[in-house]
Amino acid sequence: MSDVTIKTVDAIPYFEGERSIPGIKFRMAGRDLDVTAWGMNVLEIDPGCAGYPEHDHAKDGQEEVYVVLRGGGTLRAGTDEILLSTGMLARIAPAQRRKIVPGPDGIVVLVVGGTPGKAYTPR
Repeated sequence: MSDVTIKTVDAIPYFEGERSIPGIKFRMAGRDLDVTAWGMNVLEIDPGCAGYPEHDHAKDGQEEVYVVLRGGGTLRAGTDEILLSTGMLARIAPAQRRKIVPGPDGIVVLVVGGTPGKAYTPR
């Protein structure tokens, strides 16, 4: 038997709890697919949602790659505003402050992250 896990994004449950943010579906895709080598999440941000927090990963040293699966929006990185659209990839350094702002159709982003030189520990 093959060692393959296949799911649609919609089949992966999104986080619902005290710390959930209205207008954002945060899907722990890596955990749901049993990925053990890196972190991987899918963010679905509704049009008009301003709740995605500006943040960085300076403390944990994690760099991230955003892959836009659907829709579009703006990546605010420091003083830069970078337009994102379907099919685009963006690498963000750990210390870089960043925030995703969805466009009029919302945005769905695959986020892949890891810390260079450090073993990944799934949660």
